[in-house]
Amino acid sequence: MRAAAALLLLALALLRPLAGGAHALDPAYLELSALEGGQWRVTWRVPDVSGRPMPLGLALPASCADTAPPPPAFDGRGWSTGFLLACPEGLAGRIGITGLEITGTDALLRYETAPGAAQTRRLTAAAPMAEILAEPAPLAVLASYAGLGTTHILEGADHLLFVLALLFLVRDPRRLLWTVTAFTLAHSLTLAAASLGWLRLPPPPVEAVIALSIVILAAELAKPPARRDPLATRFPAAIAFGFGLVHGLGFAGALREIGLPQSDVPLALLGFNLGVEAGQLIFIAAMLAIGALARRLVPALAARGPAVAKTASYAIGCTAAFWVIERVSGF
Repeated sequence: MRAAAALLLLALALLRPLAGGAHALDPAYLELSALEGGQWRVTWRVPDVSGRPMPLGLALPASCADTAPPPPAFDGRGWSTGFLLACPEGLAGRIGITGLEITGTDALLRYETAPGAAQTRRLTAAAPMAEILAEPAPLAVLASYAGLGTTHILEGADHLLFVLALLFLVRDPRRLLWTVTAFTLAHSLTLAAASLGWLRLPPPPVEAVIALSIVILAAELAKPPARRDPLATRFPAAIAFGFGLVHGLGFAGALREIGLPQSDVPLALLGFNLGVEAGQLIFIAAMLAIGALARRLVPALAARGPAVAKTASYAIGCTAAFWVIERVSGF
């Protein structure tokens, strides 16, 4: 049991959002919103490090006016500023963040080549610069939003914890495949509906219900198999589909914050959804590999499956219950 608990704590630690007194691992954010007359409104936000802004700078196209950002102001978590930028020849060229290559963070770049034509890119320490084209190729839009989707799911501890509970609840590989497929289909539907404006719900209750769905699943997992709800044991895909609809609304909230390119909305939606699925499959493969390795290193675990599942149910349920209280109190 100690070995099982240690392995479970390791998995939960991998899910824990990065935190600390300083927010050095928060992403930086750069937004360039197109105005009339060859001007852009720039919003620039950097993480806080020990009470000071992280030492990052802007690299803008050579055709833009050399404008120094005003001093940033602390907004409670990071340092923000804004200014107007004149680029008579447009944004085509290289845009990036200097100093990013020596930090442990990344950055989100959102820009408009024309009013309403928004694009989003992720900048990292390995790739702190982005080449901006006047008319981005469809493949670039697809790849950009796929990367954002993968990043979002792998950083979303609540979604991954739900998937982890499904892995413990559904032991048969074929049924697990159908269950994960149902979850995928459901959140794809609500992601598209909410992102296109067909379905609107306030984010705070959605986030609270997402956490509550994990509590419900963990409570079912804590019961002996013979006492579980027949719907959960016989039709886990139906449970996954129902909760997947709610999780899709959470994905849509993140996508709304990023923004969709007006000229390539379907392509961006497809890319983001593919990225989410890729991240989900990466997580499932990693958890299955950890489980197989644990059973090989500690053969007794294979015979203690119910005990491991019960330990997992309490750890998952307590974490999710804390999230429910935290999110409801923030309404």
